[in-house]
Amino acid sequence: MKKPRIVIFCGGSARHLYVANQLADATETLAIVMETGRSVTVGKLFKQALNGMLFRKVWRKLRDLPRYAGDKEAEFFFPDETPRLNNEALKVEVPTINDAEVLALLEVQQPDIIAVFGTSLLRDELLSSTTAKVVNLHGGLSPWYRGADCTFWALHNNEPERVGCTLHYIDPGIDTGDLIAHISPEVHEGDDELTLFWRGVRDSALVYAEALGKISNGEPLGVRQEDAGSLYQVKDRLWRHERRLKK
Repeated sequence: MKKPRIVIFCGGSARHLYVANQLADATETLAIVMETGRSVTVGKLFKQALNGMLFRKVWRKLRDLPRYAGDKEAEFFFPDETPRLNNEALKVEVPTINDAEVLALLEVQQPDIIAVFGTSLLRDELLSSTTAKVVNLHGGLSPWYRGADCTFWALHNNEPERVGCTLHYIDPGIDTGDLIAHISPEVHEGDDELTLFWRGVRDSALVYAEALGKISNGEPLGVRQEDAGSLYQVKDRLWRHERRLKK
């Protein structure tokens, strides 16, 4: 079985680095494009203050401080070392995954597959610029839970059997592309939203790597999502929902 030639798109958190490392070990990885986030300007802050987005972002940061205290995510994914890419030479940092530099990189590298985890939405311009298959790891079980905070919403809705991750092809929708695999983590006593989410991601890394190999070798993976499911956005998660889940 030949190794797939891939480019990885990811964020910079410990979970993203872990998955990127697992994929890079199993493939011929041409580049790891890491989205760092757009720079903040006064104009952007003013606009966010007017539409309420700034308040929601600040509240979210304050809410998450105790949950992430002590860098628990890093300890989960890298218990014996500092979180890092195994091959830093492959890293290409960009402010947004839709940056012109990414389009240029794809034009040069011509990967077979683009493997995505933890970036902002890929725009049509990027998707239409490449013939590579584009695969995403989504932190929820699609189609029932699409978008953001899917582990939280599955627990909030009293559907723990729908906690997990989805491997799917990317299409113009949000987590609506053809399904490749569902991965559900084991549940242990004392688990909370984050440990379930992290375990789902960790368990998905090997499945992701194996799927890329099968796709590269022409195996017909992917089935259509027949159900529209539910789409959750960051702004949907409010204090009353936090209290309900805690209760």
